[in-house]
Amino acid sequence: MSIPITPTRLQAGQAFAAVYLLTATIALACASTVVSAADMAMPMKAPEPPAYLWTGCYVGANVGGGTSATNFGTGVDPGTYLAPPDPGTVSADGSGSRNSDGILAGGTVGCNWQTGTVVLGLEGDYDYFHSNPNLNNNSAATGISLANGNPLAINQSLTTNFLATVRPRIGIAADRNFAYITGGVAFTGVSYSESYVDGNAPPGTGVASASRALVGYAAGAGWEYAFADHWTARAEYLFVGFPTTNATGTIAGLGGTNTLHGSADLTIQLIRAGVNFKF
Repeated sequence: MSIPITPTRLQAGQAFAAVYLLTATIALACASTVVSAADMAMPMKAPEPPAYLWTGCYVGANVGGGTSATNFGTGVDPGTYLAPPDPGTVSADGSGSRNSDGILAGGTVGCNWQTGTVVLGLEGDYDYFHSNPNLNNNSAATGISLANGNPLAINQSLTTNFLATVRPRIGIAADRNFAYITGGVAFTGVSYSESYVDGNAPPGTGVASASRALVGYAAGAGWEYAFADHWTARAEYLFVGFPTTNATGTIAGLGGTNTLHGSADLTIQLIRAGVNFKF
């Protein structure tokens, strides 16, 4: 037996379907509103900016101060003017250590390469640096005199006007901070002078001098900070050492001569600050 579909039953079914569709639509809209509200209440965090990259080449300028130290030495060979024990007395009077302070300023050029947190680099610099350690010994200051009681004086000086280095650098970068150690070759030019005079009558005199281009070593450490994308600032300490400069001359007086030897080494400790432009 079939149940006839009457207009009343058809209308009731359509009404039910309409109510169901309306309910589902409202529920979906509410869910979308809740999700949107949650998204608005919890905004996504902005990504961290990438770490600073030290790879690249740069030029810059630096300024600072340094202290140079020199050990002076004197020797006199046996001869016909000064007889024993006077050569030994002259050698003792002409030996000693002296320091000299100076200001340095100049330019820097270099390149870095970064892998991970390790930075490798090569750097060269040239600075004006005037240094003039000098030893001025005479009888009044040392209490030393010749065997006959006459006074003597020995003056020595070592002058340099520039300092240049070429050095690899290696260090660790922490974003815009870079701490490093460095070591390499150092260059300078020196002028050495030694003079001798005594109180004999007539006085004996002597001179020894030399000018040299010197190649030494440099080692130190520093810290550099990138305060802008293309600009960095640094502070650095270096210890620099050079070989001994030797000179030979003659002491001449009444009755003969003696060969005069002089020597001076050079070490420099410096602290400097600089600013670099990175390409």
